[in-house]
Amino acid sequence: MQDIRALHSTTGAMAAGVISQISPDQLRDATPCADWDVRAVINHLVNSNLRFAGIVTGEPAPASGEDVLGQDYLADFGDSFDRLCEAFDREGVLEQTFPTPFGEGPGALLVTMRVSELTIHSWDLAAATGQPRDLDAELVAFADKSMRSRPIPRGGQSPFAEEVSVPDGATAADRLAAYAGRRVPAPPA
Repeated sequence: MQDIRALHSTTGAMAAGVISQISPDQLRDATPCADWDVRAVINHLVNSNLRFAGIVTGEPAPASGEDVLGQDYLADFGDSFDRLCEAFDREGVLEQTFPTPFGEGPGALLVTMRVSELTIHSWDLAAATGQPRDLDAELVAFADKSMRSRPIPRGGQSPFAEEVSVPDGATAADRLAAYAGRRVPAPPA
């Protein structure tokens, strides 16, 4: 069985690749995430990396939604992701029990949640900034299976809207985004 931490590392590299292509003048562009511009999505990723690292290590972490992004958003993402990887790489972390948004669960659930969230938000950032949306097939398949394995909260204050239909020619990543409630633009001609 594959260690999901390897998938997590690959997902972080994918997200960093998307973030590296975002110019400062795109930070205020709208995203498929309601009420969040590009900068807010990047901040959310950095903030979540730091909060999940805090869950695993017991060290202080920012509050959910706290602005933790400086001028170098790519470096901020990389530093926060490295910190999270160090926490996830601790001996026995996959089996250890931690508080999660779904209640108590194993560290493996935390890693799975980060793979899914990083994949979805990589799509959000790619879609918002005109980058290719055909993300890594293995990561998309993993996130899709993970998200469909349990009911996800939809509507209201939830991060997920109702599932939407996809246009013809949609990629697997587009279908995952639609499952998460994102409106999917038509593929380029």
